[in-house]
Amino acid sequence: MVSSLLSPFPNVISQLKLVSRSSPPFFTRAQMSTESLPPLPEHRIVLGCGSVGVDFLASVSSYPKPDDKIRSTSLKVQGGGNAGNALTCVARLGLNPRLISKVANDAQGKSILEELESDGVDTSFFIVSEEGNSPFTYIIVDNETKTRTCIHTPGYPPLIPDELSQSQLLSALDGANMVYFDGRLYETALIIAKEAACKNIPILVDAEREREGLDDLLNFASYAICSARFPQAWTKAPSLPSALLSMLLRLPNLKFVIVTLGEDGCIMLERSVNGGSDAEEINIHGLLESLNQRKDESKTIPTCISSVVTKLSANGIGTVFGRLFIGAAEKIPPSELVDTTGAGDAFIGAVVYALCAGMPPEKMLPFAAQVAASGCRALGARTGLPHRTDPRLVTFL
Repeated sequence: MVSSLLSPFPNVISQLKLVSRSSPPFFTRAQMSTESLPPLPEHRIVLGCGSVGVDFLASVSSYPKPDDKIRSTSLKVQGGGNAGNALTCVARLGLNPRLISKVANDAQGKSILEELESDGVDTSFFIVSEEGNSPFTYIIVDNETKTRTCIHTPGYPPLIPDELSQSQLLSALDGANMVYFDGRLYETALIIAKEAACKNIPILVDAEREREGLDDLLNFASYAICSARFPQAWTKAPSLPSALLSMLLRLPNLKFVIVTLGEDGCIMLERSVNGGSDAEEINIHGLLESLNQRKDESKTIPTCISSVVTKLSANGIGTVFGRLFIGAAEKIPPSELVDTTGAGDAFIGAVVYALCAGMPPEKMLPFAAQVAASGCRALGARTGLPHRTDPRLVTFL
């Protein structure tokens, strides 16, 4: 059944390695000398657990109507999956990521592994099933609305915790500076999270949408990065600012929460452990409004505006000592905006790098926004992902 689904792309899976390695992006940019860059973080090992797959991307002039027959304007096949994309980003920025996931011993599974390895992602902790199928996704990129539609087919059989031995788990965590979860493979992820917590390894969770097991995983999270809809859907709070405050109250281990808002940038709420009891209490909605008024709409590059540490409140929710940040996204010219597939994964990968590098939020948020914007200038989640030597990153590193 799976092979028949892939039949519109004859021989394309076997050529995935060639597409990903030898086909450059449609644009070419000079690379910076590494001598002009700051040193890499001392502790560079990052462990991830989550989804991988093959993406079949087709650009179209406009999204088809029911029963339409249309032609694609361009086609690309490359590796995908939230964790695969984010850790590819991490690797290109100079860290040493390891990934725990599962594929089948089929053509697409082999291509998934080869592409990740070619980018510097350690796949030695993958589980490879002799039967079944590897995950894949059809992605329709609408050139008119600059949106994408994903049709996903999960891998089979799914990963089960018993397939990762205790010795493999300890080896994967050895030397890790951070652990990242994309919210999938939750049973295995939860076992990894418990062990990481015992070793005091920080944990970052991608809260894209409500999923089975995500609540348990978030209880271990040091950092959470959410999609625009998740905070309110999860907390049932009446507004986005109050939902962020509610997340910090419900998750005592959480140091910060970020919500990504696409072209509108992001909002970050950071917990402060040094807030004084005499600090002025400020309503989080009013503070967010005042920060928005300080934004310089004339700037096209990513920027960040922050508050001072204060006692933040929301009616019926509670209070938290912390700082509020607004991160502005790059204003990409329409002629350069190609595809937003994987933009959130790129943002997360950049945040992982920034945390390992010890960047303050004022530097981290513009850096992550710039990395994500670079990825939107080419078709597919990985084609436009920048390397550390990309000149677009020089002022942000």
